[in-house]
Amino acid sequence: MKITELLSDDNAVSPVIGVILMVAITVILAAVIGTFVLNLGGSVSQTAPQASFAFDFENGSNDNVTITHETGDSIKAARLNLTASKAVDIATDKSNLGAGGGSAATSRSFVDSDAYGASDTISAGSTLYAGNASDLNGEEFRVVWASETGDSSATLSKWTAPDN
Repeated sequence: MKITELLSDDNAVSPVIGVILMVAITVILAAVIGTFVLNLGGSVSQTAPQASFAFDFENGSNDNVTITHETGDSIKAARLNLTASKAVDIATDKSNLGAGGGSAATSRSFVDSDAYGASDTISAGSTLYAGNASDLNGEEFRVVWASETGDSSATLSKWTAPDN
């Protein structure tokens, strides 16, 4: 083989490698753009917190339930709702139950109470009272978390009042 033939030979594998690289770059760009357009990465950070709530039932002329965050993640008050099978009022002080003047509902945000604001954090030891002017026997209560976007929610705790 002569050196002059080597220098003038145009046959090589570089065109094949070039095509492979162009296809690979196109596939990677399509994947990255598709992820942003479909917001596939944004839903990963929307996972439900892990928290445990205790329910303490007080039977009387006006039944009430004490809901206490026992353990787990701290959660923004605006992300938590108390749902009940019967309309209830909520407050952070038991003596304020029913003081809202007809504000009882079957689903109430923790922010609807008399002390929690939208930026407040519910952490271990935080307490909320729920009740109304009647019996809560056999009623079901749930603490429900909702994501910031409202796309997802999860029931963190569920409890049913005893039948008396």
